[in-house]
Amino acid sequence: MRILIVDNQPRARQSMKALLDAWYPNEEMHEARNGMEAAKLAEEFLPDLILMDARMPGMNGLEATRVIKARWPQVKIIVLSMYPEFEADALAAGADAFVSKNDLPEKLRETLKKIAGKKFGE
Repeated sequence: MRILIVDNQPRARQSMKALLDAWYPNEEMHEARNGMEAAKLAEEFLPDLILMDARMPGMNGLEATRVIKARWPQVKIIVLSMYPEFEADALAAGADAFVSKNDLPEKLRETLKKIAGKKFGE
């Protein structure tokens, strides 16, 4: 499984990568700092799953979700944000799910299994 973690905060990317690596140690993971970089990396290695921050400078996560889903609708995208008011916009942009960064990690794991279950051992 190829996973792309998109967040403008290095610590957030590293934390997400460490969490995912603890749950799924053999997955291929890449990182992007913004939506533009995410779209470029999506074209380069076509991830199975993208964990996308909603708010980033430049191209934000919602616009990047629209761009990526328009070209590669099979790519699963989970939008993450501290702001629950972004949920409707994330889903309207084509995200497969929305998870608040304030939720417990188990919520993300449940969402991962729901969105990409077979690839995560379901």
